Amino acid sequence: MIAVASYGNRRWPTDEFHDLSTDIVVFPVSKPDMRTIVCRHGGWPTWSGDSTIYFHRQADDGWWSIFKVDLPDDLSNLVDESNGSIRITPPGVHCFTPAAAVASDRSKSSIIAVATRRPGKSYRHIEIFDVESQKFFPVTELINPTIHHYNPFFSPESTFLGYHRYRGESCSGETTIPYLDPVISPENGLKMLRLNGFFPASSPSGEFIAFNPGFTGLEIVKSDGSKKWTLIKDRTSFCNSWSPAEPGVIFTSIGPIFESVKTTVQIARVSFSSLNLNDDEIPVDIKVLTGEETGNNAFPSCSPDGKHIVFRSGRSGHKNLYIIDAVNGEMEGGEIRQLTNGAWIDTMPNWSPDGKLIAFSSNMHNPDDINCFSIYVVHPDGSGLRRIYVAGPEGSEEVDKERLNHVCFSKDSEWLLFTGNLSGVTAEPVSLPNQFQPYGDLYVVKLDGSGLRRLTCNGYENGTPAWHSSTMPMETTTGETERNVLVGEKLKGEFDDVLWMKC
Repeated sequence: MIAVASYGNRRWPTDEFHDLSTDIVVFPVSKPDMRTIVCRHGGWPTWSGDSTIYFHRQADDGWWSIFKVDLPDDLSNLVDESNGSIRITPPGVHCFTPAAAVASDRSKSSIIAVATRRPGKSYRHIEIFDVESQKFFPVTELINPTIHHYNPFFSPESTFLGYHRYRGESCSGETTIPYLDPVISPENGLKMLRLNGFFPASSPSGEFIAFNPGFTGLEIVKSDGSKKWTLIKDRTSFCNSWSPAEPGVIFTSIGPIFESVKTTVQIARVSFSSLNLNDDEIPVDIKVLTGEETGNNAFPSCSPDGKHIVFRSGRSGHKNLYIIDAVNGEMEGGEIRQLTNGAWIDTMPNWSPDGKLIAFSSNMHNPDDINCFSIYVVHPDGSGLRRIYVAGPEGSEEVDKERLNHVCFSKDSEWLLFTGNLSGVTAEPVSLPNQFQPYGDLYVVKLDGSGLRRLTCNGYENGTPAWHSSTMPMETTTGETERNVLVGEKLKGEFDDVLWMKC
């Protein structure tokens, strides 16, 4: 028999990415369609012998706990949704991702390994729990107390216990995160690169890529990943747009991200000499284009002629789109014009390379829901506003649950690249380090909503994508120098455990 956590025929609830409402289901290896629900609401099942399954879920008191269900010889005798499941770990400590020891003898039949988060502790650790004695025995805290540990597993004879953690500097292996790292693409002729940072934007020639390293500044990297420079340091910046008309001009947002309409965030024009890249830190001129008392201004995108910027602003009390002069902004007599207007959220605009359309994410179809966003396009003069239906046809239940963000045009202005929730979560979020949107995968779709293709499929958030505008060959994009030395940032393992789990 195989045990799995499954939604069955139910759709994934789009607001569910912490404690999943999956069921524990078993089926014979030879008859995968002969499925039996042995318990409602559970995840991460593990067998102990042939008739006992341990699993985790968040209990009614808020603590993640391990539960056990014993199966009868005849599965048709299962009578209700709980089927006698029993909570075996106590409240007061979070326990999840169980692994049962192989019960080759009685001494191991009641032993499980679990990951735990305890009150007053900052790190996730692996512990042994004896079901009979109800006692915990610490394992990883005794070895590496200041490192997170994940997802324990036993060797076939349960003589060894394995788990996942940051390797550390004392072990052999890779020690560098490349600035740019090629990843496997599911589409022939489409190359994909993973960036060590956020919000990439290509220079007009494609020679450089601008990005934000952890929202703490602005940097650029060569498109072959061999060299990086700092433009803005120790100043919160996010979302970049490189002027198609000026190789030495990048537009960015300066100020805190994920804030209210009234929080001061500014659109800035960052100018530098792309011909003087001798030092690691490049002198820049920063010109703020938005007024001081205009609230939250962010997500700039430059027009293809380099004359205008479309961005999102909260100056009216709602987050809508505006267009300003790319040189003078709204000061010094510069032009500013409101593009969208309504009591909803319009955000993350992107100007098409042919200049005809601006794509953006919005909840204008349901302003009361601040979590679900769909893709819209509009002409720069404000005409032709329309929604692009991606998840299903107009009026369907699927399209009203879309979370589609960070949309951007392909070079020919015919395709849209975006991150979305169209495939749910690929792995249980509680089993991985913190991710703000664990359902995020990358997709492309045509302007009429046809031709939808999924580009990524893994348990991690894939977001803030961009098309690379390179006209240069990219065969050397491996992050290696001519001496075959990998260049990038030092691998530190400084990731957070899930932030939504409270002790």
